[in-house]
Amino acid sequence: MKLKLQIFAVLFLFSCKNSINAQTSAKLYQNYEQYKEASISKKRFKHADIVPLIKKRQNHPLYKVIKAGESVEGRDIYMLRLGTGKAKVLLWSQMHGNEPTATMAILDIFNFFEQNDALNDLRKKLLDNLSLYFIPMLNPDGADRFIRQNAMGVDLNRDALRLQNPEARILKQAQQSIQPEWGFNLHDQSRYYAAGRSNKPASLSFLAPAFNEEKSVDGKRADAMRLIVTMNDILQPYIPGQIAKYSDAFEPRAFGDNIQKWGTRTILIESGGQYKDPENQYLRKLNFIALMGAFESIMNQTYEENTLKSYDAIPYNNRSLYDLIIREAIVIKNGERFKLDLAFNRAENQGATGLYYQGQLAYIGDLSVAYGYEELDAKGYTVQLGKTHPLTFETVSDATQTSFEEYYRQGYTNLKVLQSLPQEQLEQYPVQFLEKKEKADADIRLWSNPNFFLIKNGKKEYVVVNGKLYKL
Repeated sequence: MKLKLQIFAVLFLFSCKNSINAQTSAKLYQNYEQYKEASISKKRFKHADIVPLIKKRQNHPLYKVIKAGESVEGRDIYMLRLGTGKAKVLLWSQMHGNEPTATMAILDIFNFFEQNDALNDLRKKLLDNLSLYFIPMLNPDGADRFIRQNAMGVDLNRDALRLQNPEARILKQAQQSIQPEWGFNLHDQSRYYAAGRSNKPASLSFLAPAFNEEKSVDGKRADAMRLIVTMNDILQPYIPGQIAKYSDAFEPRAFGDNIQKWGTRTILIESGGQYKDPENQYLRKLNFIALMGAFESIMNQTYEENTLKSYDAIPYNNRSLYDLIIREAIVIKNGERFKLDLAFNRAENQGATGLYYQGQLAYIGDLSVAYGYEELDAKGYTVQLGKTHPLTFETVSDATQTSFEEYYRQGYTNLKVLQSLPQEQLEQYPVQFLEKKEKADADIRLWSNPNFFLIKNGKKEYVVVNGKLYKL
């Protein structure tokens, strides 16, 4: 009986330790809007947008703001320190200029520490026990262009050995001078990764990077794995089944692998895809929740209770998602009928006034092992390519005097107009607008963007325009 009571006590203590993070995370999730940095609400922000948010904290008593150096093109790169605790944590974001999600979350973390609410006790404990060092936007030149590389065209995450670029030297110097116990390498990944062999996107992926080709697991890498288990447990209620592991293949030139090798417990976080979140605002919130939970777990050392088996159970990324899959449609070519799956992806582009998306046939064939953010079972449907209307209209307004249903009835999906409008304005219409001499893609061909109807029993029931599916 005594032994049973002891076992119960241990299990109860373990349950209580693990529940601390869940309870705190639930409060942070509920109150998140009051911490969110309102001035940054879209992902294509620039260096000039975050500099005022950093400089305004130079005289704030919570922070030590340091100019860590300059980019290739002379943009200032900053490091901010919060807290005076023994355990040192280094976080760096936007090493790749077009991976901004965690930068937004870092700004939200700053706001959290400046608030006065029911979580004051947590704030004080974190600041007393941790020293948090943040390098938001390590690659400002790339961020201003919204590209992966820096101004030299170099992937900074392949410059950890040669250190040929100033941004790489800044990160190496920070790690060497601070000697942090923990490091968070914050990135974005493709939205087309799934969590294992599932139809769910890998909204967040984690990795405790390998420090050698053998993928050895020493005590520090094991700690990183255990902390990842804590973050996974925290996030599962919000994105069940949508968390994965990034590939642990050793990359000798990468910062994550080398910082792990240099003695810092390193965790990679990759923000991926999420339903109806084109500006990554929900992913931003999840980053905030995950990082705050990690800080609390480091402070309380609750991660030590986790097992490596739990880390191994997290599925790996699997690139098997598309924006739209049309399954088993009949495509007729040269008089022959082919039963094909058609997968579209929609590439994001920056227009004059905002984002627009361009469809592309990314796969044709058997997609029984893949999934779509949107899918249509098209058994029994035949593909009929859309036609271009013979008239050229003066304006979009002129062209839309006729209903789209009437255009569809006549088989038209493409309209020519003389008026020139930004693509982001034209995208709202369920037809493709062409310039006078422009031709629409008129074939089911890989990497093309054909518009077509899906017909069953002689009736047009669906139309695909610019990679988007519309029910008629």
